[in-house]
Amino acid sequence: MFEKLKYMKDLRGQAKQMQNALAGETAEGSAAWGKVKIIMNGNQEILSVTIDQELMKVETKDKLESAVKEATNDVIKKIQKIMAEKMRAMGGFPGLQ
Repeated sequence: MFEKLKYMKDLRGQAKQMQNALAGETAEGSAAWGKVKIIMNGNQEILSVTIDQELMKVETKDKLESAVKEATNDVIKKIQKIMAEKMRAMGGFPGLQ
């Protein structure tokens, strides 16, 4: 029983270490030919959203919403790849399958 508790504590420590390592990672997703940009950190928190002023004048609400969605999906894919690489580099979480 104590072994399981120790194991859980170790896993919790590894998860915290991973979270701290990922907090320093960032990725940028873009859409609409780079006119919509979203930057996200490794903990999947959006740090910034940038929309080119030119796009605001020309695009309809629907097109702008679509571009933001596309940029968000782009940055999520990139950050997930970074997370997977970090996890592999840190040895993953042994015992979890």
